[in-house]
Amino acid sequence: MDEDFIIDFPDPDQADEDGMVGIGGNLSTTNLLQAYSSGIFPWSSNPVSWWSPDPRGILEIGGLHIGRSLRRFLKRNPYTVTFNRAFAQVLEGCARDRKGGTWIDRGIRRAFIDFHRAGYAHSVECWHGDVLAGGLYGVAIRGLFAGESMFSCMDNGSKVALVHLMDRLVLRGYRLMDIQMLTPATEAMGAVAISRREYLHRLQFAMQVECVLD
Repeated sequence: MDEDFIIDFPDPDQADEDGMVGIGGNLSTTNLLQAYSSGIFPWSSNPVSWWSPDPRGILEIGGLHIGRSLRRFLKRNPYTVTFNRAFAQVLEGCARDRKGGTWIDRGIRRAFIDFHRAGYAHSVECWHGDVLAGGLYGVAIRGLFAGESMFSCMDNGSKVALVHLMDRLVLRGYRLMDIQMLTPATEAMGAVAISRREYLHRLQFAMQVECVLD
């Protein structure tokens, strides 16, 4: 990934009404690190587009809602859960799982594999034996975890991954979990929408602590 072109990101409050901050640059590790630390994330690679929506979806740390059916499923303990064992596989699973097309194209996958190698992008995997049942990936920087995407190819694969991730975030002292946009599925699990201004304020506090996911 070309590190030569370093972006001078504008203030996220300068985003347009759809939340787009700008277009251009590249998805180098340097640019991704600066973007996420500033409340901005990419949603395409050709061309690269940068976003900071208002409102912003988050999951409160420790605020994940686990319904009764999922609690029963977790008690059966059908999956083995790992962290960072199969990042590329999870990335591919997330790309395949998007029925209406995917923003996780080849450029995004290549950039996030580099980001993973640099220690900032992480995956959570659910295994049924040696078969990947589901998982999720995201970005961890200091006290922020930014969830990017999740997928299931067996019952509750992504939800089990999310439960284990939240347990880890609580244990390690994370302050903010970003999910970008609120959806009916994430809202049912306790996600809420906050203003961009509040998100950026909370992000400042998250950047003041040093947390380690692994």
